[in-house]
Amino acid sequence: MDGPPRTGAGPETTGNNNQEQNEQVREDRPRIYMASLADYNAGILYGEWIDAAQEPEALHEAVADMLHRSPTPGAEEFAIHDFEHFGSYNVDEFDSLGWVSRVARGIAEHGLAFAAWADHVGDDDDALNQFDDAYLGDWHSLRDYADELLDDLGYTRAIDDAIPEALQPYVELDVEAFARDLELGGDITVVEHDRGVWIFDGRL
Repeated sequence: MDGPPRTGAGPETTGNNNQEQNEQVREDRPRIYMASLADYNAGILYGEWIDAAQEPEALHEAVADMLHRSPTPGAEEFAIHDFEHFGSYNVDEFDSLGWVSRVARGIAEHGLAFAAWADHVGDDDDALNQFDDAYLGDWHSLRDYADELLDDLGYTRAIDDAIPEALQPYVELDVEAFARDLELGGDITVVEHDRGVWIFDGRL
């Protein structure tokens, strides 16, 4: 998304492939643009992009350092004016740094599925902590998930064993309806993304 100028971005990375890969990892981490409100109210656009996937204490320290370098004496208040690499989760301007840190560290550890889960549960910290139990995986489609579930539960084999081989070409399990009923019944929560779907346990 478009946002304030990125101060202190520095030159492009040069060197070997490992250095370039490390820089790419750093750039892909969730980050927030922290603006000094004292400067903003004085008509000065001052702030910095800060790695959000830090422990809360470190994030608070980074913001304090940014305010200490402010051109406006006594700058103390701040707000989040932009964010990147949070996937489907929208960071609010006045979200607490502790909460932002929690979401960002989850994304850094688990990927954008965690962002989808954070968006789903809202500001419920207890629910956010249930990600490991709730996350069932990433599939190309809901049907693919339902197919695999039916196989894992042994239902596909049971149907094949119960139907004579000569009749099997005429019998088809309605996997689409089964998948739809799983979602409508609340057994699973489905979140679409550009490569498929993330599936979560809908009972959590």
